[in-house]
Amino acid sequence: MKELDLLKKDWKKNADSFEQISEVEIYKMIHKKSSSIVKWILIISILEVLLWTSISVFFNTDEYLEQINHTDLISYFRILTVFNYGVILAFIYLFYKNYIRITTTVSTKQLMKDILKTRKTVQYYVWYNLAMAVVSLIIGFVIALVYNPETSILNDQIANNGKVMAITIGVLLLTTVVFFGLFWLFYRLLYGILLRRLYANYKELKKIDL
Repeated sequence: MKELDLLKKDWKKNADSFEQISEVEIYKMIHKKSSSIVKWILIISILEVLLWTSISVFFNTDEYLEQINHTDLISYFRILTVFNYGVILAFIYLFYKNYIRITTTVSTKQLMKDILKTRKTVQYYVWYNLAMAVVSLIIGFVIALVYNPETSILNDQIANNGKVMAITIGVLLLTTVVFFGLFWLFYRLLYGILLRRLYANYKELKKIDL
């Protein structure tokens, strides 16, 4: 009986060690997956900047403002562009920092904190881009209606006819909502899948940490 009790105790010790090894392996796997996901977030954000920069080449705001004889607005648009790129580059730097932090961390709790921090950073980045898209649309509408000579007839109708004003506002609001929805869907597909996978890793880590 004593020998059987000793065997049981030994088996329990081994079982505990197998459980620890299993958790270590799971942590390594989640760590690797999380690092890969954050790396892809960084890569996609850089590719996104390159995409929008390439598109902006074909839609030169300076040339449009010159055509409608309002070159005085060019400097304001340049300031807005510099500000926008500055904010986006700051986000990319944060993505890079998050990637380095997650890659080098060795603590389960710290990895969980880094995952949540990365998710928040990406969410702020997406909402910033959506806000800038709406602001850009509104500025575009204002310039088209107020400063473009070709819309002077429409401006007169809006000023003198409440029905035309209501229809114009309705069309502009609908256009804004549609574009916002398209941008939201774009970012949902672009970053949503990665964020869901990252959060799934967080939940797996939470099980280990219990």
